[in-house]
Amino acid sequence: MKSLIRRMWLAVLFLAPIVLSAQSTARSENVEASLVPEVTAVAPGQTFTVALRMRMDPGWHTYWRNGGDSGLPTEIVWDLPQGFKTGEIQWPYPEWIETPPLVTLGYHDEIYLLVDITASKDIKPGETLRLKARADWLECEVVCIPGGVDLQVELPVQKEAGAANPELLQVFSEARHRLPLRDSGWAFAAAREGKEIVIQARAPEWYKDTPGTIRFFPYESGLLDYTVPQKISFNNGVVTARLALSSMAPEEIKQIEGLFVAENGWRGAQSEKALYVKADIGELFADAGTSGLDVGSFLYFLLFAFIGGMILNLMPCVLPVLSLKIMGFVQQANEDHSQAWKHGAVFTLGVLVSFWVLAGILLILRAGGEQLGWGFQLQSPLFIIILSFFLFLFALSMFGVFELGTSLTTIEGKTGKKSGWSGSFVSGVTATVVATPCTAPFMGSALGFALTQPPWVSMMVFTFLGLGMAFPYMLLASMPGLLKFVPKPGRWMESMKQFMGFLLAATVLWLLWVLAQQAGGMMVVIVLGGLLLASMAAWVYGRWGNLAMPPKTRRISSFIALLITAGALFLTIDSVDTFAATPGTTVDAAVDGEGIPWQSFDEQKLKQFRDEGREIFLDFTAAWCLSCQVNDRVTFGNEEVQKVFRERGIVAIKADWTNRDEAITRALASFGRNSVPLYVYYPPGRNSAPQLLPELITPGIVLDVFKENDALTRK
Repeated sequence: MKSLIRRMWLAVLFLAPIVLSAQSTARSENVEASLVPEVTAVAPGQTFTVALRMRMDPGWHTYWRNGGDSGLPTEIVWDLPQGFKTGEIQWPYPEWIETPPLVTLGYHDEIYLLVDITASKDIKPGETLRLKARADWLECEVVCIPGGVDLQVELPVQKEAGAANPELLQVFSEARHRLPLRDSGWAFAAAREGKEIVIQARAPEWYKDTPGTIRFFPYESGLLDYTVPQKISFNNGVVTARLALSSMAPEEIKQIEGLFVAENGWRGAQSEKALYVKADIGELFADAGTSGLDVGSFLYFLLFAFIGGMILNLMPCVLPVLSLKIMGFVQQANEDHSQAWKHGAVFTLGVLVSFWVLAGILLILRAGGEQLGWGFQLQSPLFIIILSFFLFLFALSMFGVFELGTSLTTIEGKTGKKSGWSGSFVSGVTATVVATPCTAPFMGSALGFALTQPPWVSMMVFTFLGLGMAFPYMLLASMPGLLKFVPKPGRWMESMKQFMGFLLAATVLWLLWVLAQQAGGMMVVIVLGGLLLASMAAWVYGRWGNLAMPPKTRRISSFIALLITAGALFLTIDSVDTFAATPGTTVDAAVDGEGIPWQSFDEQKLKQFRDEGREIFLDFTAAWCLSCQVNDRVTFGNEEVQKVFRERGIVAIKADWTNRDEAITRALASFGRNSVPLYVYYPPGRNSAPQLLPELITPGIVLDVFKENDALTRK
């Protein structure tokens, strides 16, 4: 036991200098920072790496080299001995931080910013090397606060190159894994198409994987509109990204530089997720859309489509009429079984024509500029909202709140009585219509593949979907004796139907999670409210719109249910504009779009306006302040607020604290504040007391302040 304790103490004494030399820690209000050298010692002329470790408090973040819609990058100013050289910050790929209507690019929790340093050849072994640096950053949660600390760390100088600190091998390995992959073998091309910029990345021959979900992070601020969903696909070994340009983008763009960040990595599973992109604006790859169709994947999806089509026949809305259809074929052939298969073939043609029409409509819309692949659709908050309503209502139908397939089955009963080939053809069309509501849970993968391929491939996939659905009909029409193997309707069908309802409800839950990533939690709450109204509409329709009710009652209930559903959907979709509005990229852009004649902050001018008894509204803001930008868009972009400012002749002053300004700092301190946003209202009169508004303001808050002041004046 004593021997073990002695060994532990020796280990502590041995590692103590290493640990102490690697941790020189200081703290701002919400961020802890330290300089962490990768090596335990330095030799003359050696190049080594030092990391600025930043550990943010929960909920707080700092910014990447491009902060997005707001934010400033972390800066490091080194104070090193003469003859030392430092490299640029090596930026890990950032997070996509959405706070509607803005998007920022930065880091939560903990991040390591690596910097390479080359020591002077003149340092002497046996000396102690002291590395000093000043780090400054913006730390943001609801408000943004400038943060910064002075740091230093000491390392011994020795004759031989210092070895890597064994305690930090994993730390630096993980930090480098987050750096972008360069010289990767990927080729790039880019072109400008109207209000979009298109970037392509062609995989090297050895790359046989798929990168998965991809997002592009530009190095240049103000270039892209981050609120417009990025349309990025990977087909035939080529990544194609269609990115919306911001209103502040220059007319002439010669080059695009940034990162592609993929969930699966760029060298296979578990590899680097960030890929450095640099491309001159010119022409795209000529063969990006036609080369190298993966035959194996193509055959796989054809098989998947065929099986998915067959599974449709097991859905509750289709299975009950399956036996009736086949018996109808036999009767139409006047019990001549040799003719039954012909009716089955015509029925199959009806199914195929229906799928071809559906595919044609989708392909025409896609050719017209609509991106209809599942990956593109789920990047659109509008599409997710509509799909959530659609699936939620179908889940309620499967739970029995209302019946949706009754009228369709009635149609089938009528068309099934028609004689001749036309009856079989119409039955095929009707079967497809009856099954269409049930396709989503089974056809998603096949449709996702089809709608990202050339038109002929898409049509093949849809054809196999139709063949799969028609196959059981064709088989049973040719061999009626097999009808005895068809499952008979029973209570099991009701259980299966309700189970499918839970699967659809789970799909809605997943869609709402996707929506939260795009438009924030408040948008999810609004959608949930819309779904609540839709459920009330479904209840009204199911309670008074069923076949047991008089025709007049059914018509009225159907109208009310439709009105409630349409209203809920309209109000929900209308909210997207508020929570996913297109922001500007700078404070000046916000001013130009607000319609309020803002003046720059000046202490003398403010004193002059106060002496004149003018009504003043003072806005302390900054381009890097997320809350400031949201307030600018929501409140000062409101037409009613702009109108009141003009009518009252309010002096609007904007104190822009984007860059440190001693005058603005003093002004903030005079109100007991050291951060933005801050809004101060001076009522008319030389001796009026300033009123401080909340940090998060709305049009109603601002207008109420004016009304309250008017009411006090009248008294």
